[in-house]
Amino acid sequence: MLNKIILRSFKKPIIFAFSVLILVSACKKNPKTNSTTTTTTPPVLVVPPTRAELTKDSIYLYAKDTYFWNEGMPTYEIFKPRSYSSDQAVLDAIIKLPGTNKPVDKYSFLDNGGVSTSLGGVSGDFGFSVFYNDDDGNSSTPTEDLRIKYVSPGSPAATAGLVRGYQIITVNGRTGSALSTSSSANVSFVSTAIFGSGTTVSMTVKKPDGSSQSLTIARATYANNPILVTKTFTVGSKKVGYIAYNSFTTNSRDGLRAAIGKFQTDGASELIVDLRYNGGGSVATSDVFTNLIAPASVNGQVMYTTFWTKTMQDGLAQILANQPLLDASGKLQTFTKGVNGKWATYADINYKPTVDAGNIENFAKEGAAEFKKIYFLVLSGTASASELVINNLKGVMPNEIKLIGRQTYGKPVGFFAINIDVLDLYVPQFETRNQKNYGGFYEGLVVDKTLADDVTKDFGDAREALLAAALAYSEKGFFSVSSKGNTLSSISGMSVSEEKVLNQVLERNKFNGMIDDRPRKLIKQ
Repeated sequence: MLNKIILRSFKKPIIFAFSVLILVSACKKNPKTNSTTTTTTPPVLVVPPTRAELTKDSIYLYAKDTYFWNEGMPTYEIFKPRSYSSDQAVLDAIIKLPGTNKPVDKYSFLDNGGVSTSLGGVSGDFGFSVFYNDDDGNSSTPTEDLRIKYVSPGSPAATAGLVRGYQIITVNGRTGSALSTSSSANVSFVSTAIFGSGTTVSMTVKKPDGSSQSLTIARATYANNPILVTKTFTVGSKKVGYIAYNSFTTNSRDGLRAAIGKFQTDGASELIVDLRYNGGGSVATSDVFTNLIAPASVNGQVMYTTFWTKTMQDGLAQILANQPLLDASGKLQTFTKGVNGKWATYADINYKPTVDAGNIENFAKEGAAEFKKIYFLVLSGTASASELVINNLKGVMPNEIKLIGRQTYGKPVGFFAINIDVLDLYVPQFETRNQKNYGGFYEGLVVDKTLADDVTKDFGDAREALLAAALAYSEKGFFSVSSKGNTLSSISGMSVSEEKVLNQVLERNKFNGMIDDRPRKLIKQ
């Protein structure tokens, strides 16, 4: 909270002054004088902009300087940010602008501080998610039912005893077909009940043993451990480690070290990494995880390069002087020759894609674990920092990496938060490319084996479809031929693209992103 106070108080006067200068410039008159006639020009009254107008100005102005696809953005006078009805409308208009090599922007958003809180491992929800069962059309009487998709350790849902795979019979009094995907209203009801702002949710669930349980779960704030399950399997004569990891939080690094260290102690020679619901998070944490599971043979080689927005690389994003650069303790850093004078700001960072600027990351192997093959379990919700880890490793050990599940989300770009009054603005500011200069996978990473999610079984259950496919490959050295996974349900006939849409509706508040929180190098004084 102290960091937020420092940020807000540091920049408000500067942004305010900047916007006033724009307004004065727009209103300023230059009347011609008459040498023979004396006239009195009435003073021009400059109405100070409102707080809401300044916020709209700032959203536009920061995007103009830092948005990854800012080339050709219209001027302030043409765009007229104050003409839009809301802050979101301003951002929506920016997202829709054409741009050089610009994909569909599904990445930019406004936040109230929740992302920075969740990045540190603190959540304030029920602690579980849901999706619909996929029977792959193999049942003679196919059904569509709502299931528990995952449960966060330490959450209210975990305390209540919910487990992945439980079938949901009722939600807030609704039951049966009223919870199906037969209508958008049904899906909206489920989404609002579980992912909305309600303080409680009531459910009846059916367990694998056939028993049922009715419960009411209350929203709460809790420390979120994103490492859901770790397990070591014996496959023939070898050991295979398995880790289900749900988010790259800053508080999970020691847990990752412990988990990978345990696999090494167990003698695991292969690794299964379950990132099916991992939407990303901290770049620094993804670097730690990559170095834990990468082979020692790549130590010192290029892991990836960060390419920032061209105006940032060229030092032209001077508006970033309004964003103070805090140290690890949340305090202002002294940088007397910087853009802003005494204190270091984001305008003082070197954004060039060079080693000296700190934007070429090398492998720095951590620990002693060595894995001959790594299987990633992925779905359309696998995004950003998750894709970064996969892409980094595919750049140095392409034949040893296998992807199982669905094509990933497609987010090779990332950002840092720009603080504007009570909002945090997130617009893509950089793209990453691996050692082979591969990036730009805006449609997602392609899988080696296509399979739909199996939400009938818990994480670590060897019978669960994606995990079973990885274990089978480990044993046989190839994927078995199967027609499974082409649709999600013989009732809904849901395609992969429809699955993505459904996930976005159900988990409408879930964060997908890659936040740059690495130590930064300042421009040399």
